[in-house]
Amino acid sequence: MDMPMYLKSVLDTHPELQYEISQRFWSTDFLRFYHSQTNYNISKDNILLSADIYKGKKSFNFLLDNPDQAKIDAAVQDALQVIDKLPEDPDFVDLENDLTLAEPRPLRNNIEAIPLALKTKILANIAAAAKMYEFDIFGSFICNYQKSRLLNSNGLDKSSSSSPIYLEIKAVHNTSQVTVMETFGGEDFGYFDDQDFTERLIQKIKYCSAPVVDIEPGQYDVILAPRCVAEYVQYLAWGMSARSLDQHSSYFEGKVGQKVFPEHISITDDPGDPEMIRADYGSDGHIYRFLPLIDKGVFNAFLTNNYYAHKTGQPKNGNTASCLKIATGDKTLDELIGGVRQGLYISSLHYMNFINPRETSLTGLTRDGTFLIENGAITKVVNSLRFTERIERILNNIVALENRAYTIPFSGNYESFDIETVKAPHARVRDFNITSSTHTI
Repeated sequence: MDMPMYLKSVLDTHPELQYEISQRFWSTDFLRFYHSQTNYNISKDNILLSADIYKGKKSFNFLLDNPDQAKIDAAVQDALQVIDKLPEDPDFVDLENDLTLAEPRPLRNNIEAIPLALKTKILANIAAAAKMYEFDIFGSFICNYQKSRLLNSNGLDKSSSSSPIYLEIKAVHNTSQVTVMETFGGEDFGYFDDQDFTERLIQKIKYCSAPVVDIEPGQYDVILAPRCVAEYVQYLAWGMSARSLDQHSSYFEGKVGQKVFPEHISITDDPGDPEMIRADYGSDGHIYRFLPLIDKGVFNAFLTNNYYAHKTGQPKNGNTASCLKIATGDKTLDELIGGVRQGLYISSLHYMNFINPRETSLTGLTRDGTFLIENGAITKVVNSLRFTERIERILNNIVALENRAYTIPFSGNYESFDIETVKAPHARVRDFNITSSTHTI
């Protein structure tokens, strides 16, 4: 039975209600490898059905795992018994009314397109290359296929599909335990370049033959790897949401149309880039369109769903920062590193937390390959470091960007294997604030 339509038919018998119904199905093929050997390969299917129900300005929501008629009937009855007792939201106006459908696009099911035999062959080749330097590889190779459907009482009925890929390889030295990492993400596996991926991983592995040192706290010129740039921009985008504006916790409050970063900094939300995990619809089913967030240093727009567009008065766009891209520059990676007399190459970040979102201040650790740069060359491995910084300061201190961008995957919840991608180049940043060494690799 079509569970969303069944739930719709039940709710339609109560004309006093408005509603938004969402169903998500996903199938996951999850390959884990350990000490360069396949550890396990599992497949999992799941269906989630959720509903937000409104009676006037009062609302109630529920979420059902693998729903059936009995679960739906019970959930609706619970909602009807509770909703009148709930407080009103004075800012609720209406549900999404953008009924525009996205253009159809071809999509392959990557669970079928990238079978286990191909995955293990790719991993075996990478493991063999790493073994020459006494490194083993660990990590995950995940393919998803997911379908979503959204309906509401304003006549919206939209469906979409996606098939994300997430490959993460961590290489660990058998003796020193020094680690480096390389990743690939997207929907089109045709963009995966096996040779380039392996060469980038091996280059980092070669850096690990150098001695391991600590450094003193202070401000350093650094080369941030694309993964770092991407993660900082993800955190920055939190303050670009209209929700953060409404909570007065946004760095960008009162800055629409103002120059906030240097002219060489541009950030877009681009759901159409074929190298990334694409999106047809954003929040509430609003059609997902290209949106310049930072245009040559100028803050252009907040990310607004239907509710916060009404509440804040910002233009509605439905964007969710799920397809962030940072514009490239004009330097090669060798040129970026060559321009640093005394500094650091930082491969990735770990355990980041906001200190003050409005100031964009946060703290965290470096991880999986931090290296000392001396006279334009990587010379030593550096123990993991703690930093305390402001993202706006990092972006304002970017003096050069690489002429190439990389698609970086992030997974926020392995229980449901939600995967997003961000596209970013390497960046050279001056005066990056290192607060201490962890004294551990």
